[in-house]
Amino acid sequence: MSDLALNAGAERVYHLEHEPHPENGTALGFWLYLMSDCLIFAALFATYGALSKSYAGGPGGAELFDLKLVAINTAFLLLSSITFGFAMLQKQQGKVGGTLGWLAVTGLFGAAFLALEIYEFMHLIHVGATPGSSAFMSAFFTLVGTHGLHVSFGLIWLITLMIQIKKHGLIRENRRRLMCLSMFWHFLDVIWIGVFTFVYLMGVL
Repeated sequence: MSDLALNAGAERVYHLEHEPHPENGTALGFWLYLMSDCLIFAALFATYGALSKSYAGGPGGAELFDLKLVAINTAFLLLSSITFGFAMLQKQQGKVGGTLGWLAVTGLFGAAFLALEIYEFMHLIHVGATPGSSAFMSAFFTLVGTHGLHVSFGLIWLITLMIQIKKHGLIRENRRRLMCLSMFWHFLDVIWIGVFTFVYLMGVL
């Protein structure tokens, strides 16, 4: 029997037993994603800046925005960033329980932020300030709503990662995912500070 026939009957393996993962490859890729997200928010900020005085005869930010409510909401998101930092410290110490606990607190702050934002949107719509009432409101809902959508996806990611950590522990893959989620979460905090300053504070002044 020829060598060709023997090779044809042998089991063929086409993948490596340990798939290679480039050092810092995930971090670089995720930074590129965040930069693309920066461009999206930059376009939304520019659009809002151009349309922020186009009230179409309706009320402006000074009449609509509740700074006390927005300040509380800002505190929720900033506190969630701090608690995420505590989760990362627990991760570095290899403590699964502590990591999950602080991630849960982070999720609660994130959920509270979303709840207040939805309440604000419902209140604005109730008083007639809908996305279609003026170019100003359309730009406002688009910018703030896009940020809120990012927080929603971040919460889904957070819950999914907590399940993975609970099941598999702080393995290398979960540590890498935690690092990426941490970058994403802090990025949303930075964007929100811009929203709070550019939209709410300047809108009231």
